[in-house]
Amino acid sequence: MNIRTRVAPSPTGDPHVGTAYMALFSLCFARQFGGQFVLRIEDTDAARSSRQSEQNILDSLRWLGLDWDEGPDKSGSYGPYRQSERLDIYKEHIGKLLSRGHAFHCFCTPERLSTMRAEQIKNKQTTRYDGCCLSLSNQEVQEKLASGQDYVVRMKVPEKGTCIVRDRLRGDIPIEYAQIDMQVLQKSDGNPTYHLAVVVDDHLMEITHIIRGEEWINSAPKHMLLYEYFGWHMPELIHMPLLRNPDKSKLSKRKNPTSISFYERMGFLPEAVINYLGMLGWSMPDGEEKFSLKDMVKHFDLERISLGAPIFDVDKLKWLNGRWLREELDDDAFADRISEWAYNRENLKRIIPLVKERVDIFSEITDMIAFFASGLPTLSESDLTMKNLSVDQTKKILQFALWDIDSLDIWDRDSLNKVFETLGEDLELKIRDVLSPIFIAISGKPVSPPLFDSMEIIGVDMTRARLKNAIDVLGGVSKKLTKKLEKEYQLIRSSRE
Repeated sequence: MNIRTRVAPSPTGDPHVGTAYMALFSLCFARQFGGQFVLRIEDTDAARSSRQSEQNILDSLRWLGLDWDEGPDKSGSYGPYRQSERLDIYKEHIGKLLSRGHAFHCFCTPERLSTMRAEQIKNKQTTRYDGCCLSLSNQEVQEKLASGQDYVVRMKVPEKGTCIVRDRLRGDIPIEYAQIDMQVLQKSDGNPTYHLAVVVDDHLMEITHIIRGEEWINSAPKHMLLYEYFGWHMPELIHMPLLRNPDKSKLSKRKNPTSISFYERMGFLPEAVINYLGMLGWSMPDGEEKFSLKDMVKHFDLERISLGAPIFDVDKLKWLNGRWLREELDDDAFADRISEWAYNRENLKRIIPLVKERVDIFSEITDMIAFFASGLPTLSESDLTMKNLSVDQTKKILQFALWDIDSLDIWDRDSLNKVFETLGEDLELKIRDVLSPIFIAISGKPVSPPLFDSMEIIGVDMTRARLKNAIDVLGGVSKKLTKKLEKEYQLIRSSRE
């Protein structure tokens, strides 16, 4: 068998370490058997997907040394490798499911579905579609279609019985069909949902082994049914344990930096990051913790994957990165890596226009631009004590700013300027009062080179990390306060729309 694996990220945000984690194991498995590793972009969510996010994913995976054999930027026999370029393929397969009686048109309104789910929750039932439109005759369906009623296409699911999910790492996992929803396969806009597209793509691209996170176990019966409905052979499933925060919760950017770009900006070596991701879910035969990607491919064995909840500990990653710095880099290589990291010519050319008019001699530059290359500024609570703001107001500004930048589609000075102008209006504060704690959080000083230009250069990942760092310096935001702020923030957001 020719082994083919894939990773299929959605270009809807920052390149996530979880994507790199799955890509690493998929690549190692394929490489060990001389197979192919495929990168596919799942961009059917047109409202949230962007080519910039896609490029960031490609750049981040390449920075880590995780290259692919086929993908949107490489030719292959199974393309195109962007889902947005495969819409006709999905429509064809939707037609097959409908004609074979394995799917049906659903005309239920969002209001009816909301009422249905509320009733199910009230009665402590599994929330799933109740099959209302299954009873429509073919004539009724055609009349509704002819009248232009909105609809989605759902898959049929057996009412009784058990699906046995066969997992390479976990053995047989029984899941009752009564727990499985009649999944929407085609949305009202005609685009496929993830569940249809992933099955069609994996089959047509001849993927033999699917390595993905354990959160997809409950979706496996839907995918297995679709393989059965199409008459296709099911790839082997390998569900990896999820990366966790130190408190054992699912890894999330609210508690831990999750963007690959953050670790690049912080000055971690890509070899160390890959090494760490590998050791989180797998171990070398000799137990050595420090190993290269080449070593991992050479010794890779699925049986050595641990099913325990791997904790993503930044301090442990820093320790491992230190080993790589000291043990693998001589002085020349060390100097080269520093230059590549922050002090390369392209980075300096972006910074120079912000400081050139403010200096008279070169020695004044160092202190002025240090924050561009530093990680998280060393701050005290007194640094963030603002003349016209209470501590709670400062926390609110920082937290609302965090949520606002998370929703930005374009990261540039003009977009950032608009974010903070709007935030000042929403909070009924002068713009200088809103920006005072932001200056401190970003640069560690009350005055710096132009703030929004600086934020554009340091990037969204480092900006987010520095804002969160400032919140933590002020004592953090409790769960109770978070809920209160979220409610207030949502009211503000709704008033903007």
